[in-house]
Amino acid sequence: MKTGNVVKVSFKEQMLQAREDAIIRAVNHLLAEKGFEAMTVDEVAASVGIAKASLYKHFPSKEDLACAAMVRVMQRAQDFLATLPPDAEPLDKLRTVVRWTMQLKLDGEMPSLPSQNSSLRATLMASKDYMNGLLEVSDILGAWIETAQATGRINAQIPAIAVLYTLYARACDPVLEFLKMGGQHDNDQILDLVMSTCFDGLNAR
Repeated sequence: MKTGNVVKVSFKEQMLQAREDAIIRAVNHLLAEKGFEAMTVDEVAASVGIAKASLYKHFPSKEDLACAAMVRVMQRAQDFLATLPPDAEPLDKLRTVVRWTMQLKLDGEMPSLPSQNSSLRATLMASKDYMNGLLEVSDILGAWIETAQATGRINAQIPAIAVLYTLYARACDPVLEFLKMGGQHDNDQILDLVMSTCFDGLNAR
């Protein structure tokens, strides 16, 4: 019987990968907390507990650091989409995805999107991993939106791309933080409120 070749990873490589994972987690947290412009490489190094020179051995610039964190989040989104039941209603899947992204936001695990003129934006646009992930996620969500519109579950008068961007915006919605700071609602209640305004609107029923 033939057995597949097992690729052995050296201890040094394992340690380097563990350090890189720790760096990306730290960057992700800082991007969620402060945003790209306010985040500094010194803060990342201090958070991980390594020298800045060691940090640059993994990522040559602040933009590369942030890009790696954004790629990791995109991979998490792709993995999450793959877990959803294929026979579920498209609108239900959209609701599930939006709630999941907002939960990440409340947990401090969703990086803030870069501003239009940010140097990070150019790095992301040049990243094959990030752009391929973004296109795949957008294609999947876009197909669900169009199906939901065709069946009357989402207003077909609104362009599908506008619906997609509206749903993406929930991942960086400041309303989540405002409600959390108010201290009058727990996370589940906050998610319910924002989900209602997003999908049901503000019209009295």
